[in-house]
Amino acid sequence: MKKIILASILMLGLVTVNAQNVTLNVNLKPIQTLVVTPAQKIVNLNYTTTDDYKNGVSSTNADQLTIYSTGGFQVRVKSASATLQSGSKTIDANTIQIKASAGSDAVNGAQYTQNVQLSNTEATLVTSTKGGVDKKISIEYKGAGANTYIDNYIPGQNPTVYTTELTYTIVSQ
Repeated sequence: MKKIILASILMLGLVTVNAQNVTLNVNLKPIQTLVVTPAQKIVNLNYTTTDDYKNGVSSTNADQLTIYSTGGFQVRVKSASATLQSGSKTIDANTIQIKASAGSDAVNGAQYTQNVQLSNTEATLVTSTKGGVDKKISIEYKGAGANTYIDNYIPGQNPTVYTTELTYTIVSQ
């Protein structure tokens, strides 16, 4: 019996093992998504009192933007034009300020730009060297005070509405 076991071990020892190598690649592509909360796709700055015209008005939209990013990113904003228009009258877009801040689930270590003047060229609101999943950004819109819009009401309209489209973008960094 010992001879059979010894012979089996010797036979197995003579068997050549063939090995093959496989290269495994994990390919990570950059992904950035930005979603505007559907209920906050329209922002109104309502001037209804003399103090509103004197001091300006603001609208804070908590968690207005939700981002997903596989790495560092910037969130930018721009207006469709340099002016907001109602009929033949206009107001300058740069009289509106936008302020970004951390939302309820903030990006760790992000930097938020304060008081960006709205423009038809992109302005950076948020910068982060780290990515995040479903992170929230709150946006505050502030209209001018100092009676800037005092001569922009159009008789017969209630209210006179000046409009522009804003475009938010997210880019990797």
